[in-house]
Amino acid sequence: MSNAADLVLPPRPLRWLYLDLNSYFASVEQQLQPELRGKPIIVAPVDSDTTVAIAASVEAKRYGISTGTPVWEAKRLCRELLITPARHDRYVEFHDAVIEEVWRHIPVAHVCSIDEVACRLLDNENDRDGAVALARRIKAGIRAHVGDCLTSSVGIAPNRLLAKLASDLQKPDGLIVLSAEMLPHALFGLKLREIAGIGAKMERRLAQDGINDIRQLCARRPRDAGTAWGGTNGDRLWYLLHGVDLPDKPTQSRTIGHSHVLSPRQRGAEPARLTARRLTLKAASRLRRKGYRARLLVLHARFETNKAKWQGSVRLPATQDSFVILDALDALFPRLLDAAKAQGGGFQVRMIGVTLSEIAPTDGEQGSLFGLLDPNDPLARETRGLALSRAMDSLNERFGRHAVSVGPMTGGRLDRVGTKIAFGRIPEAAEFHE
Repeated sequence: MSNAADLVLPPRPLRWLYLDLNSYFASVEQQLQPELRGKPIIVAPVDSDTTVAIAASVEAKRYGISTGTPVWEAKRLCRELLITPARHDRYVEFHDAVIEEVWRHIPVAHVCSIDEVACRLLDNENDRDGAVALARRIKAGIRAHVGDCLTSSVGIAPNRLLAKLASDLQKPDGLIVLSAEMLPHALFGLKLREIAGIGAKMERRLAQDGINDIRQLCARRPRDAGTAWGGTNGDRLWYLLHGVDLPDKPTQSRTIGHSHVLSPRQRGAEPARLTARRLTLKAASRLRRKGYRARLLVLHARFETNKAKWQGSVRLPATQDSFVILDALDALFPRLLDAAKAQGGGFQVRMIGVTLSEIAPTDGEQGSLFGLLDPNDPLARETRGLALSRAMDSLNERFGRHAVSVGPMTGGRLDRVGTKIAFGRIPEAAEFHE
């Protein structure tokens, strides 16, 4: 019976350069605010000890502070800590400038997140010395033309997964090459959880099959490793860890949504309801801009008293109409009120979020036949509602966020529900007008 060592693999030249900006949000703030440079800082969504850091500077990380650290704990770990509010629109501006600078040196194959890009190396630039020189030019170009506070770590490897892993091996300001002759043994010091796609559940599944580290996974034959992984194409990871450059599997957007952590004084029923409406309008606007329709609305929340989670959903007709979706939200919200009463202690919601699910493209959509029906006909109302929703999108993009809106924008000071960045998704410029 053959084992993994007997397999003959194809040539595995250096094909990918992966760039990861170090402490990105915090570095942008240090670039914009010179008085913060060289100091431990965190970026936080609001000025409150009850929230968490969404980014920590290199200096703050030396104290054990990282993304997700509660602000109160970060202050305890570092008495000199400085806190600055997040400015997501500026982070997108710097992101665009970084992408433009990388393009001056090499085409960008994938924008992987707000602070990570992957570039495919051509045959005339993938020898080790040439690839390293290219990486150094890119790193220097970013610091010279975008901001000298923006350092980056670069990984170079035969495939994108390995290049990503290499970029994580030396931070900040690192440059690591993983060539074919170094694989897979150069990875044996890493933990399984450091590989994208392996979480706690998959780690337990692999352990049940006798795989507790990368060495044991790579020692299996590809098919056996795939059986332990489970699912279709389970052997992909084995080949990737050995440096084979496999084509990407196609992906498709399945949900569009937003969530918001409410400030301590805005965790009652009415502020939560109004915040959910704003989040719904933002999600519906994105849905239209991407050319999708949704069939399911999901409302989710986390309670303050015991941190318990709640989720409810309601079916939608295939729609991208803000008015139809808001009507569904109004029908769904009382279920959250009932769940909150069952918790006891009054209505106190820490986080609220809205997700549009079961989305599909509107390709081939025809104009409505119902626009000239009686104004009170439901089909006519939906046609006009969608047209009005699109008109609102245009007005808000031209004149600024909330130039026009649906429903109340008053009733006391509410949290600002602006566009925020998930590290895996870069907002479009239009989202900052929603």
